[in-house]
Formats: sequence, C-alpha cells, structure tokens
Amino acid sequence: MFDLEGLHQAAALVHETMGPTPAHHWPLLSARSGALVHVKHENHTPTGAFKLRGGLVYIDHLTRTAPDIKGIVSATRGNHGQSLALAGGRAGLKVTIVVPIGNSVEKNAAMRAFGAQVIESGRDFDAALETASVLAKDNGWHMVPAFHPDLVRGVATYALEFFEAVPDLDTVYVPIGLGSGICGLIRTRDLLGLKTEIVGVVAAAADAYAQSFEAGHPVTTESAMTIADGMACRVPREDALTIIHQGAARVVRVEEHEIRMAVRAYHEDTHNLAEGAGAAPLAALLKEKERQAGRKIGLVLTGGNIDRAVYAGLIA
Repeated sequence: MFDLEGLHQAAALVHETMGPTPAHHWPLLSARSGALVHVKHENHTPTGAFKLRGGLVYIDHLTRTAPDIKGIVSATRGNHGQSLALAGGRAGLKVTIVVPIGNSVEKNAAMRAFGAQVIESGRDFDAALETASVLAKDNGWHMVPAFHPDLVRGVATYALEFFEAVPDLDTVYVPIGLGSGICGLIRTRDLLGLKTEIVGVVAAAADAYAQSFEAGHPVTTESAMTIADGMACRVPREDALTIIHQGAARVVRVEEHEIRMAVRAYHEDTHNLAEGAGAAPLAALLKEKERQAGRKIGLVLTGGNIDRAVYAGLIA
C-alpha cells in the first residue's frame, strides 16, 4: 500500500488538476436520518466522480516508469474510463476503453469527449474486462486494471481531504465497486490514527463483496444487475477483500428501491445529482437509522454521472 508521505505526494499531484472537493453538513439530510450528516462531494470533480484521482496518480507513475508505452486499454462502467481518458490523453497516450453492451450513453459520450476510443463488448463489466485483456495482448497496449496500489493511493486523497475537514466522524459509509475507494479510506484512516468506523455498501442485486466479506474468501456471483452500475461487480478482488475484511466494520446491502429513494433524497435535500453508487451510502445510513441516531456520519457521494432519462424516471 502506501505511507502518509506517499499519500500527501498523491494529493499534491491531484491538486494540480483539481482542488479539494467540498465536505458539507446538510441539515435536511440530518433531519431525514436522525444523524449529523457530512457529505464528501466527489460528484464535483472534473469528471463528476472520485475515480479521476486514481487515474491521475496511476498515469503519472506509468509514464515516469515506462515512458515508451504508447497506448493503454481498460474496462469500465464509465467513471474509471473517464479518469483514464482525461489523464492518459493529457500524457499523449492512445486510450481505449471497453464497456459492456448497453452501457450508459452519457458516460460513453464523456469518455469519447476526453479523447478515448470506446468499444462495447460483453454483457457486464467482467465480460468487458476479458475483451480488454485480449485487446491489450493483441495490440501491445498496457492493460490498466480497475484495482491497483496507485489507483488506491490516488482515490485515497479524497479520504485525506475528508478526515482533515471533519476529523471526528463516528462512521463513514462508502460504496464498493472493485474496492479502491473503501481500501483507500481504510488505509487513510489507519495512517491518521483515527477510530472512525468504516462501512462498505453494496447493492443487494450485486452483492459479491458482501458474500465474500461474510465468507472470508472471494465469492463470485452469477449476475450483477443493478441501477448502481458503479457497484455492478460479479468477481471480487482478493487483495481488496483482504483490506476490507481487516478494516471495515461491516458491509451493508441496499435494495434497488432504497437506492432510488436515496437518489431522490439527495435531490430534495441538497439539490445534488447522485448516481446509483453515489447515493448508496445514504441508502445504507437510512437503513441503519436507529443504529446511527445522534452520531456524526460521513457519506461519500462518489459520483453524479447518471443518464438524464434514468434520472428523470427516478425523481419523477
């Protein structure tokens, strides 16, 4: 993983592109949940999601250690891909991103706007990942994983900002996709010597990490069909699971209707746009409302990249 010096170096690098995102206390969310709620607004980055931080740090290290690389390829549902498209394009790299068939139209458009070639392949993220691996081998491109120490160190900079802004949080709720966000949060908490409880959140319809956390070993699921595409994972990472198992208090499942309700709550109470994964931590807090009554709670709003048509249906 990384030490505190490495984390501060990553933060300095990230802040060359973007400033710290806001961490706001929202009275209406607090009234809704019965807790004192602070939200870390990663929906306010230049790509609309926390993943940009990891892409910036990963590409910086890659171009310094392997300057002859001309192209990169990766699989994504959108936010990881936007991160690599922006960071890779700035570094002069050819960026190819593989997404599942039927992926978010607006996320695909954003990746193309940042300069990436977008290829649709497979029924879900894990199938798209297989295609990306083949493309990397056939074309001699560098394969960027969705979970890597440099990606974790990059996204951990939001945790550093959050804990510096609100150091006395009792609990932080964070969504789990492949695990970079929660692993960065756990590592940062430990480096700062804080006692904050960290709770992972998954969609009940895509609960590979919840099953794996409970079993103590990776458990693969047959499907991951959820409106929260940032959490639509069937195959958990063993290295991420190890960190989560050691550092998270629990992993909470939220139902699809609870995610939808949380998207609406963010709109009503804060007028912020939240994608499914970004709203999931609020859904988990509302599910654990009695448990967290009166406590100081952090929610990571990881992104706001949700298609207009989907959002219109959710808030109608």
